[in-house]
Order: sequence, then C-alpha cells, then structure tokens
Amino acid sequence: MFGFGKKNREADSQNAPVDKRTAAQEDAAAAAATVVKVVRATTSATPLPPLHDKNPDDSSLYSRLKQGLSRTGAVLNSDVRDLVKVGRKIDDALLEDLENQLLSADVGIAASNEIIADLHQRVLHKSLKDGDALLAALKEKMIAILTPAAQPLVIPPEPRPFVILVVGINGAGKTTTIGKLAKKLQLQGAKVMLAAGDTFRAAAVEQLQIWGDRNQIAVISQSGKADSASVIFDAVTAARARDSDILIADTAGRLHTQNNLMDELKKVKRVLTKAMPDAPHETLLILDAGTGQNGLIQAQQFHQAIGVTGIALTKLDGTAKGGILFAIAKELQLPVRFIGVGEGVDDLRPFDAHEFVNALFTTPLSSNAP
Repeated sequence: MFGFGKKNREADSQNAPVDKRTAAQEDAAAAAATVVKVVRATTSATPLPPLHDKNPDDSSLYSRLKQGLSRTGAVLNSDVRDLVKVGRKIDDALLEDLENQLLSADVGIAASNEIIADLHQRVLHKSLKDGDALLAALKEKMIAILTPAAQPLVIPPEPRPFVILVVGINGAGKTTTIGKLAKKLQLQGAKVMLAAGDTFRAAAVEQLQIWGDRNQIAVISQSGKADSASVIFDAVTAARARDSDILIADTAGRLHTQNNLMDELKKVKRVLTKAMPDAPHETLLILDAGTGQNGLIQAQQFHQAIGVTGIALTKLDGTAKGGILFAIAKELQLPVRFIGVGEGVDDLRPFDAHEFVNALFTTPLSSNAP
C-alpha cells in the first residue's frame, strides 16, 4: 500500500529534549511534561501510494461495509423495491416517491434533485423499461455524484513531517480515527508521531497515549491544562528532530456554532504555520454520520474557518444513514478520504464510490418480484 523507499536511520535518543520554542510557548509550557516514545523507522524516497485496504481474496471487509450501511440500504434498496411493484408504471409519480425516499436517507436536496432529473430524462427517452433498469440507472447516477469526492489521502515525499490536523465536534470520533490512521500508516513503514492537542478533555490525551503505547508510536503531550497551540508547536519541533514522516495532531472538539472555540482553532493553525510555514498539509474533518444533514452544516462552517482539505465520515455502522455523503459530495465538493464502519483498525476504510454504492444495493429488484 505505501511502499516506502527505505534507508537506515541512526537510532533516536529516547530522552532527547525538545527545547526549540518561542518566548510565548516557553511560559505556556514551563512546567510541561512532554511524553515521547521514540521508535525506529524508515524515511520516504518516493510518494506514499494512497491508503487502500482492498484484497480481492478477502470478502470480510466488504461484508462489514454492507453491514455498516444496512440502515441506508434499507431505504435505498428495500424501500425502492417496494416502490417499483411489478407492473407499476415508471412515471413522474413514482419518481416523486423515489425522491422522498432519497431525502429520508439524508441524500440532501441538491443531490436528490440531480438524481431525479437524470432519471426523468431517461424516462422521457424510454430507457427505463422495468424496476431493474431503474435501479441500475439510480446506481449509475449515484456513483457519478460520489466519484469526484473519492480522493484517497496521498502523502508526497516532501515535506517532512507531513502534518495532518484533525478537527471536528465533540464525539465525532477524532481521537479514535487518529489512532486507527496512525496504525495504518505505521504498518506501511511510516514513522508516525501524534500530538495530543485536545487539551480540554483529559480523557482524550489518555486515549491517544493508549494508542501510542499499544503501537509504539511517539505521543507529544503536556501536563495540566496546556495550550493546544503550544502542544502542536512542540510536536512539530519534536517531529523534525526525530525525523518523523508524519505528524497527526488532535484538537479539542468544538461545536461549529461556538465562535470563540472556532477562533481558538484558527489560532492553532496560525501557530502551526509559525512552526512550519506550509503546515498543515492536510486538514481532516471528522464527521459523525449520525448527525445527518447537520453534518453538512458542520463541514461548511469548519471549511469556512480553517479550510478543510479532506473528510472522514465515522460511525456508519450505527444508526446513521450514509446518504449524507451524497450531500457532501454535491454541495461541498470536498474530498472524502475515509469512512468508518466499525471499531477495528480495518474498519477505517479509504472511500471508494463504486464500493460504497454497491454495498447499498445488494440484490436486483427482480429478485423481490412476486
């Protein structure tokens, strides 16, 4: 998956201090206890290929994806079959009912309108002869909407470290997603470091440190109620000193409606650019699929505040309706990097439009014909 070009590094000193701070950071971190675990790794000579977990001989991952999308599939598969009874004419009335089903699955107004307009044109050209033809046309259009958003995370050979800033609201799954992503990157040979920048929630720092302990990944944190920007500044300095390939920085969860907290997030980004002028190289927004159309509003607000470059949609294995991906792809046109369909590391999956839509529609309409 990654295929690092490899060369030997000298062993890092486990207790090497990180002292390169501005005066502003010195005060904030005077009593800080920085937690660092140093691991040996390799460095990149070529770009890292996009993360992907596909194995044509292993159907279990795809099965988990289908299971995770079962709620949306019930709307866009079973309910669509119910609409197209044998002998029912495919006309404007049927398409209006289908549009309502799409909206109930959180597909969104803009995406639903585009889908129905496309199907309407096919009806006018008499190219939809039965329910199976309608389903095939629906899948084709849904894939067409999602395909531009299916852009996997690609990490170039430079700069180092490649900084990923992770943002989102409370409870979206930021820290868990960071842990899974770090493990995936590590398994491909990358030397990863984590920054425990969610300083508002002590459990978040502990959770990230557990991921680090479990996988021997370096974690930079500070004791007490540290300043998030200071932690991430120190982490960039440490990542450079230890020749890390990738730094993934956690941030405090905040509601998109909390202007003061959004301003603090802007501060984090400003301080980060002082530590490394072109950072962050990826700003990854974590969205909980269970928030439905509110997730679209979150993405708009975060993008406006700090410039989101990628989205990871989590918790599709719960009661969420995955139709929100269509709204994001149509209205925001932001890359969707990952989807989360379970608790395991492998359940954080690079987003694939064809795979996603095929997982929604598991059987042909004719199989339900009486």
